[in-house]
Amino acid sequence: MIPLESGGVWRKEEWGMPALLPRSQCSLCPQLLTSVLPAGDSWGILAFLCATLWNLPGVPALNRTDQVTTRQSIQQMYDLTRYLEHQLHTLAAIYLNYLGPPFNEPDFDPPRIIGVEAVPSATVDIQEWHSLNDNARLAANYQAYSHLLCYLRTMDGTAPTALPSLRHSLAHFRASLQGLLGSIAGIMASLGYSLPTPGPPLELTPPSHFLRKMDDFWLLKELQTWLWRSAKDFNRLRKRVPPSAVMLHLETRGF
Repeated sequence: MIPLESGGVWRKEEWGMPALLPRSQCSLCPQLLTSVLPAGDSWGILAFLCATLWNLPGVPALNRTDQVTTRQSIQQMYDLTRYLEHQLHTLAAIYLNYLGPPFNEPDFDPPRIIGVEAVPSATVDIQEWHSLNDNARLAANYQAYSHLLCYLRTMDGTAPTALPSLRHSLAHFRASLQGLLGSIAGIMASLGYSLPTPGPPLELTPPSHFLRKMDDFWLLKELQTWLWRSAKDFNRLRKRVPPSAVMLHLETRGF
């Protein structure tokens, strides 16, 4: 322990970090520190920096939120994506049986006739995909799931009440997808990225009942591809973020 003129002390704790006493007990100045702590002492440098930061009135506080690291949040987002893939497998089996033939036939593979503005396509050139940065990848995922979620709500409205298992599966999947959308938004915020600007309202009224079924079929196909692509994107992002990166938020007070 090193005595100070104010009556306080610096304590070199067992954990290797100096314990700071309350500000009221140690109003320090650089001259006092340099006179008490030996020149070249690393503890003296650390003590000086701590005392300087402690006495700065306008420095915003750094807080660790819920002790969750960015890497852990990305891992949770990745795990939710894989869980959604499992949910979609169950939902698709029920929904395609509801649509009936030819949609529930294994070899049914019609050309896509729906506009991408209604159901965004996950198909992209492989070179273009690899050239995207993290911000662009996350923004593309956020925009896609925003549109897909809107379309899922219309599917829920058309599902017959006579099929409670279908309505339950749709509601469960939609809630999980909403959670994924929130996770993407949270990760973008923690990395300092802005959310993409919302697009115009979607026109989701096909001219015929058959085309509506075709839209639903392609929605399930695109969801499958998007979730596969998202899992790849989130796994790539997880490897780029170091394990020790902690989400810190600045409480700005006019700074």
